[in-house]
Amino acid sequence: MALNAFQMILVVLVAFLAGMEGILDEFHFHQPVIACTLIGLVTGQLVPCLILGGSLQMLALGWANIGAAVAPDAALASVASAIILVLSGQGEKGVNTAIAVAVPLAIAGLLLTIIARTLATGIVHFMDKAAEEGSFRKVEMWHIIAIIMQGLRIAIPAALILAVGADPVRSLLAQMPIWLTDGLAIGGGMVVAVGYAMVINMIATKEVWPFFALGFVLAAIPQLTLIALGTIGVVLALVYITLSKVGGSSNGAGGAGTGDPVGDIIDKY
Repeated sequence: MALNAFQMILVVLVAFLAGMEGILDEFHFHQPVIACTLIGLVTGQLVPCLILGGSLQMLALGWANIGAAVAPDAALASVASAIILVLSGQGEKGVNTAIAVAVPLAIAGLLLTIIARTLATGIVHFMDKAAEEGSFRKVEMWHIIAIIMQGLRIAIPAALILAVGADPVRSLLAQMPIWLTDGLAIGGGMVVAVGYAMVINMIATKEVWPFFALGFVLAAIPQLTLIALGTIGVVLALVYITLSKVGGSSNGAGGAGTGDPVGDIIDKY
């Protein structure tokens, strides 16, 4: 699929915002579900890119900075894989291939972010020197330069992919051996398991486990759409909040318990 100049500019802009948000974490443009969706929106391929973003978001759940170890770059993986999906012209059929390509792209992005963070360390020293001089203008200038550098970290690779064109990208995807795409897909599935384990570790409380199990049961019903599942989730949340308030008021009146009726019921088992 060929993109016009205006669409290319918008794609590079989205990539630039994703690069900055990879550091700022304010609007989360670097998250796969948002970055891929925005690229699909500006290129007219919303549905395939939305599916890609949702799939990559499950992968990104297991990508986290631990100590001095930097996680794979979700921003570059999201932007680059979405651009490749759009340029390939395969639509929803090319989502699995784009997911397989996203994993090595995330590793390449890891190298870029390490370089950018190393350069940012030098910029911090310049800011310290400007602060000692009492020059707030210089401090702001170096701050803006550092953020722009993070945006260019994703925008430049995105522009290079756009400059290559659709035909080379399509031929590159066609030349990828099956063992490579299948292997990367399997590896990505293992990362998904790690992501779910991290989520379970964060929400593993006695009050949440029943809703967690119920979610898997409801997700197995094919007739339920995402909107229906979301509605059920909101209703369950409202019911839980209401029961918590009722339990809290009864507990304040002298009744025994923790103040959480759901938790009290689970404690009996």
